[in-house]
Amino acid sequence: MRPPLPVALLFTTSGCPHCPGVKAALNTLLQEGAIASLETADASDDAKRAQALGVKSVPWFRIGEFEFEGAMTLGEMRMWATRAASASGLRDYFFEMLKSGRRGKVEDMIRADPQRSIALVDLMRDPEASMAIRLGIGAVLEEFQGSAIAAPMTPKLAELLHDPDPRNRADAAHFLSLIGDAEALKLLRGCLDHPDPEVREIAYDALSNPPS
Repeated sequence: MRPPLPVALLFTTSGCPHCPGVKAALNTLLQEGAIASLETADASDDAKRAQALGVKSVPWFRIGEFEFEGAMTLGEMRMWATRAASASGLRDYFFEMLKSGRRGKVEDMIRADPQRSIALVDLMRDPEASMAIRLGIGAVLEEFQGSAIAAPMTPKLAELLHDPDPRNRADAAHFLSLIGDAEALKLLRGCLDHPDPEVREIAYDALSNPPS
């Protein structure tokens, strides 16, 4: 079943030069039926709510669960409205945030709902995911190391330990070592006789230096 249309929220201020254009574009999406509703708020008048949502500059807007800051073209907004209503949208959002150096957005979203971390595994399967993207995923997991936040990834990473792509096998083992919970360590123990020597080495190193 197709996900429901996303709702949009926009924060502006009276002196913001880019806010009118963003508001007009979002209104166009509303008229086109690409979003279900649009709420606008003034960040100065509703400062407490803006602070709670992490609004640091305007225009700040959210389409579905995806947050953005600054100017954006109508075409880009239309694309994100489509992605917000698709099953693969979160993976695409994480890809864009990591590619553009906004790793904090990914971390904030996963902290709010750890199940979202599964989208990082979907991103690993993407043939367009560059080394920089994979390093970004690793940095996110390092941020969560010692917690159970990224634990929902573990079953999907277990599948990638036997992926045809050797990069995915090695990254899956490395990311399991960063998650470091009981299930991840159990999987790594099972990798000590893995046919891929790189996976074996990563597992050995991880088990020799378990997380404290």
